[in-house]
Amino acid sequence: MLDAALFLFVMTLFALGLRRPFVWVLAYLYIDILAPQKIGWTLTPMLPISFIAFMLAFAGWALVDAKSQIRFTLRQGILIAFLGWCFLTLQWADFPEDAAYKWEWVWRALVFAIFLPFTLVTRLRLELALLVVTLTAGAIIISSGLKTALGGGGYGSLYFFVNDNSNIYESSTLATVAIGLIPIIWWFMNHGRIFPPDWRVKLFGGAFIFACLLIPVGTEARTGLVCIGVLALLLLRDVKRRMTFIVGGIALVLMAAPFLPTSYYERMGLITGHEQDQSASTRLAVWQWTYEYALENPLGGGFDSYRGNKFEYRLPQVSENGSTTTVEYKDVVDEARAFHSSIFEVLGEQGWIGLFLWVWLHASGLWQMEKLRRRWRGREGASWQSPLASALQMTQVIALVGSLFQGIAYQPVILLIIALQCGLWTYLKRCEEAAAEPSSSRRRAAQRSEPQRATSASNAARSAPASEA
Repeated sequence: MLDAALFLFVMTLFALGLRRPFVWVLAYLYIDILAPQKIGWTLTPMLPISFIAFMLAFAGWALVDAKSQIRFTLRQGILIAFLGWCFLTLQWADFPEDAAYKWEWVWRALVFAIFLPFTLVTRLRLELALLVVTLTAGAIIISSGLKTALGGGGYGSLYFFVNDNSNIYESSTLATVAIGLIPIIWWFMNHGRIFPPDWRVKLFGGAFIFACLLIPVGTEARTGLVCIGVLALLLLRDVKRRMTFIVGGIALVLMAAPFLPTSYYERMGLITGHEQDQSASTRLAVWQWTYEYALENPLGGGFDSYRGNKFEYRLPQVSENGSTTTVEYKDVVDEARAFHSSIFEVLGEQGWIGLFLWVWLHASGLWQMEKLRRRWRGREGASWQSPLASALQMTQVIALVGSLFQGIAYQPVILLIIALQCGLWTYLKRCEEAAAEPSSSRRRAAQRSEPQRATSASNAARSAPASEA
């Protein structure tokens, strides 16, 4: 039944696109995030629906959309350069077969992130795309939040729609995305136009935010706890009553603490005691190996170059016997361990040039959103622009903090947030140009009228003596 419902829903989106081709763009966003072809078992895997939606989105835009409003941004240029560099490193990849497999989905994610801003020519389209991204991720988040609230969950045991440890279905990635979406959900609760903010929207949004906060608990992902702390710090920038916010946050933490499982406390305790955690020790060893590898291979080793790593480190083992505590060191040999950090992922795969482009892409986005946030704040009749720029900026910051501890540099959801930022930047730029055009016309008209007024005054001055006579 579920398989049939998913298949019919996707086919309905394809059919609606015949009348409104932008629906095909929304269909690809939905398929790319949720991956219904992995959830179903007969009908949805039968067709390459992701590729079909990808091609339909481009075809609809090319055939129907007006091209006069297209604005090419600097960040899209950086994405093109990054895409080209990824293709070049593919040519000398250390592991060609594995690199080619990763390239199959990376190029599509980058190309669609470059393309999406071209379609976001109105506020309605921008909000629709943002809403589809949020609600599609919300389908996974709300389902997982309900399982957590009903007593399910645990590290590696919170089951999602699919048994697939990739894309958004990876537990740490889902925790990062869930916390990152909270500012956007809050924006919809206060400024959305498709679903005007009323008590029903606010009730659903509040429940949605609660589900997002449950994801780090259900997955027991340490990254999620770090992201919650970052979100709290970012919110201090915009809240009016900061002390009330701080006191309320502490009260909520104290109220929630007794209901958290013991396994959650044990898992979070490893953040400070990382020396005794093999996972954390492995990450540190991988990061050191990657840095040394980049020094020897400054152009990178292509996708999945981590498969060539091999290292040895000493892990302390603490044992207690009554009042006596004994620490013994065990030699651990490991190899082919993933980067577990987007920075080192890009550095190891794309080298220093790729890392520069990746950092430039994100740094320029933070700057652009801050510029929009300040420029549109307090403008008369402009209530939604500055809060949306602030929400997208906070989402990006949270994603960047989460990416420090997991390899999600090419994560499609994060690339879509970048594309939405580009869309907002170009849309507001067009709005400013449209608003400035009447003023420019009035100034040009005034400048043309000044010589005429001067000529009239001169003629009047010359005719004055004759009239007096």
